[in-house]
Amino acid sequence: MKRVTFNDGNSIPMVGFGVFTIPAGEETYNATLNAIKAGYRHIDTAAAYFNEADVGCAVRDSGVARADLVMTSKHRQQGNGYEADTQGIET
Repeated sequence: MKRVTFNDGNSIPMVGFGVFTIPAGEETYNATLNAIKAGYRHIDTAAAYFNEADVGCAVRDSGVARADLVMTSKHRQQGNGYEADTQGIET
């Protein structure tokens, strides 16, 4: 599969399998496992999808080494500023 190389030399497959609209549970597990078996090596996910455990189980059960897979994710921005990180910490 064709890859894109970043300025730092790292690369990822240009095409990834996204799990955004797949309901958590068996559907996500089966879809992700089948995608890996079909040759996908880039899985696009996020904690906000609430199916990350099923993605992880499929990765584990796929038989493909974790080092051969690229996982991309998104991080929520709400509540992640400097003030949120330092609340309750005395300096």
